[in-house]
Amino acid sequence: MSDQPRRPRKPGKPYRRPQKDPVRILAFEALRAVDERDAYANLVLPPLLRRAREGGDFDARDAALATELVYGTLRRQGTYDAIVAACVDRPLREVDPPVLDVLGLGAHQLLGTRIPTHAAVSASVELARVVLGDGRAKFVNAVLRKVAQHDLDGWLERVAPPYDEYPEDHLAVVHSHPRWIVSALWDSLGGGRDGIEELLRADNERPEVTLVARPGRATTEELLGEEAALPGRWSPYAVRLSEGGEPGAIPAVADGRAGVQDEGSQLVALAVANAPLDGPDRRWLDGCAGPGGKAALLAALAAERGAALLASEKQPHRAGLVAKALAGNPGPYQVVVADGTRPPWRPGSFDRVLVDVPCTGLGALRRRPEARWRRRPDDLDGFAPLQRELLRGALEAVRVGGVVGYATCSPHLAETRAVVADLLKQFPDTELLDARPLLPGVPQLGEGPDVQLWPHLHGTDAMYLALIRRTG
Repeated sequence: MSDQPRRPRKPGKPYRRPQKDPVRILAFEALRAVDERDAYANLVLPPLLRRAREGGDFDARDAALATELVYGTLRRQGTYDAIVAACVDRPLREVDPPVLDVLGLGAHQLLGTRIPTHAAVSASVELARVVLGDGRAKFVNAVLRKVAQHDLDGWLERVAPPYDEYPEDHLAVVHSHPRWIVSALWDSLGGGRDGIEELLRADNERPEVTLVARPGRATTEELLGEEAALPGRWSPYAVRLSEGGEPGAIPAVADGRAGVQDEGSQLVALAVANAPLDGPDRRWLDGCAGPGGKAALLAALAAERGAALLASEKQPHRAGLVAKALAGNPGPYQVVVADGTRPPWRPGSFDRVLVDVPCTGLGALRRRPEARWRRRPDDLDGFAPLQRELLRGALEAVRVGGVVGYATCSPHLAETRAVVADLLKQFPDTELLDARPLLPGVPQLGEGPDVQLWPHLHGTDAMYLALIRRTG
């Protein structure tokens, strides 16, 4: 031991334990799951909220705030990253991801909500103390104080490239989309600046929850009896829940007579079901049926006509979801685990075929905002062969005079018209049907014959549909 006398401790403030905020801790945990496990927020958040409510820590207002913090931070991540980058002295890639999550949550509270500045900063610093430690909390405090010096418009003037020189880069920062997605959406949409900005803004808005009343099992009148329920815009089976809520608590949804389904998906299924045929109408195929929403609607429509549906899904666990969605359907149906590119059925077996192919999901970014940051341009190369083989399989599965519906939840031209054009060349005895009359009342469907729906024009996901008839 040293003989030197111990120095007296300098007087100072006693250590204060950080205050735990259940709402912000939950939001941070959800963001970490999205980042670390490539989870989707719409799958991660509900069980976290349910556990918090069961523990007595949360009420409805807490759940609403946590949901806004998670989805708002994910939707505006690109914008907030650009702003935070202007407030730190190192590249963002050198900042630990958990720190970036706390900074993103803080930036959203400062720039995207009505939470007062002091409360937003102090709450974020307390969160950082709990989940990161006191040292990194000081860094968070310093950065967020810089962020708080301007509002969102003021920051965008500083960090967004000028539109006149770099239009796609400008829109990418202002509307928080990767540049390549801005470019792809603009190509598919066509037109000038107003249209693409409206689309990108729609991607950043919280979508309504839309229900489908499965024909013969539930009615829209029954669903309209729910609080804040409104009729669908286009589908005769749709009901919108304007204030969100918990669809699973609705009796018709709980027992499978109704389901949660975007109106665009309903319109695709209805168009395939109502497309004109030459000949009989007895056997229908859903060739990529998981998780079962379109299959359940098709099965109900088929039952009304005395037709049978075969719902095929390659992944066993997704086939299980299809079987659950179809349980209780009054008409004949069958669910099988099968690969649509190497099918077990004979060619020409079906009168109607729907193939809603796996895709990048760029049409549902408002529902899965984190997907925009995960997807890469080279993902298109991975999906392209599968999409073509599935459409080939569908065209071989339908009889002469029958109809195939090719659908994707992506508006990217490489996943829509390019696929259809390639297969029409390989199958010369086919013709494109005009799909627009099969979406009655839906405006702004373009020049046809295929259909592209849009969030900003139709209030739906950006679903694509082409209807193809075998002529020989």
